Amino acid sequence: MTRRVRSVRRGSARAWILSLVLGLAAATLTWSSPAGADTSRRTGDDLGKAIDAVLADPRLAGGAASVVVADATTGDTLYEHRPADRLMPASNMKLPTSAAAMELLGPGYRFTTDVLTDGRRSGSVLTGDLYLRGTGDPTMLAKDYDRLAADLARSGVKRITGRLIADDTRFDTRRLGRSWAADDESVYYSAQISPLTVAPDTDYDAGTVIVEVAPGARAGAAPKVTVTPANGYVRVDNRATTVAEGGRDTLTVERRHGRNTITVTGDIPVGGATAKEWVSVWEPTGYAAAVFADALADHGVRIGGPTRLGLRTPRDAERLAAHRSMPLKKLLVPFMKLSNNNHAEVLTKAIGYETTGQGTWSAGLTAIGGYLKRTGVDTGTLRQVDGSGLSRVNTVPARAFAELLLSVRDEPWYADWYAALPVACAPDRLTGGTLRSRMCGTAAERNARAKTGSLTGASALSGYVTDADGRELVYAIVLNNHLAASVKSVEDAIVVTLASWGGDGADPARPRGQRGVDRAGEPPGDLECAWRKPAHC
Repeated sequence: MTRRVRSVRRGSARAWILSLVLGLAAATLTWSSPAGADTSRRTGDDLGKAIDAVLADPRLAGGAASVVVADATTGDTLYEHRPADRLMPASNMKLPTSAAAMELLGPGYRFTTDVLTDGRRSGSVLTGDLYLRGTGDPTMLAKDYDRLAADLARSGVKRITGRLIADDTRFDTRRLGRSWAADDESVYYSAQISPLTVAPDTDYDAGTVIVEVAPGARAGAAPKVTVTPANGYVRVDNRATTVAEGGRDTLTVERRHGRNTITVTGDIPVGGATAKEWVSVWEPTGYAAAVFADALADHGVRIGGPTRLGLRTPRDAERLAAHRSMPLKKLLVPFMKLSNNNHAEVLTKAIGYETTGQGTWSAGLTAIGGYLKRTGVDTGTLRQVDGSGLSRVNTVPARAFAELLLSVRDEPWYADWYAALPVACAPDRLTGGTLRSRMCGTAAERNARAKTGSLTGASALSGYVTDADGRELVYAIVLNNHLAASVKSVEDAIVVTLASWGGDGADPARPRGQRGVDRAGEPPGDLECAWRKPAHC
């Protein structure tokens, strides 16, 4: 059977002509499909057979796979397996979101958080309201709010006669994405989206608190519970019990819908390890206002009126203090390396605001789709309903990811974007990210860069790798509807096969879990490994 090498790249006339010439030159290449194989695939030499062998893994039986491999320089397609099949991409959805953010917002884009007033000052007294206005900064820590309060106090203000107003009007009031799982609501990777929020750590898990539970000194004692950052917005209901040393640990930490009471139940044994959970808060705007109010009090600034949420700052308000975030090109590192959902959604709404004046998912997704279309991605073949991929309504074929990965290589911001992708087996957490424990000891180690994706029954890996002949390849792998707990090693085997491919052909790498191969160490596949705190990757 004869197949012409097809280009998925949409670029300049020069690239198109080169692709056509190469395609015509390759028209005489032939390969024999394995029995029952999908004959829509196009391949050269033995690469197709090698990847076919990997995809024959029994864990994919009854499931679905969409795979594309292309030459990164020419754009020529080297292998395809059901490239147009629309599947759930999970966190591979962050690829178009991050690329669009770099193009539409710019690498130097920063979020600002301002303290303003519409009142007048007389000595140390400010007569009027104090406004805390956010634009979506997901990196705001308690210490940043403390610095804003300190700046205000240093200016000489000691008392405000009016209210503390938290202005979160940059975005709409919709806090959760379309079709996000209800049972994930209190989990940190499903945190609510607001222009005003607080991150408890330098992973910048905005809209969450860290709850630590340590056993008591003796059986029967109440465990010690601490919340970071300390605040009065979240209340702890500690119903847990310390049991004798060696007893079973049955501790649970959860927040009920619509409330900010975190309930701790179950048993923790004497001498046991401190449990640590990241829990989302209900209404992050109120959380940010509470942390800022505490900081004001700590610096001797008194607020006379109550706290109000969701009111707009007057246009003629005077700025008293301000905080600027790191630039987008640096935010991409924790965002992409650790697959942070909140960052993706904040950027989506920020894109909407900056392009249309509307900080909504709808406006942001429309702008992202427009960017993809301009780069040559066929947006008629995909559906994107959020920025992160947390929704199971997203559906994208591997071909669309390959088209995007090829097109962004020509962008002026590509180097920063590429550097933010996780690196296979790079041990540093902010280098290797969600790939830091994968493909170690193979030709893909420190070679492959890719965005991972994981939901129950959905797994994806799309990025770049250099083969044995020094040729850079693009790959997009989307796997769905598998019953196995994980198919990560199948993805890894495809990438290792690519990394090992050269003039002598390609032998398929064998995924863990195939007959005769130890399953030990298979990464969990129902969630991104970085979402498992402490991180499993």
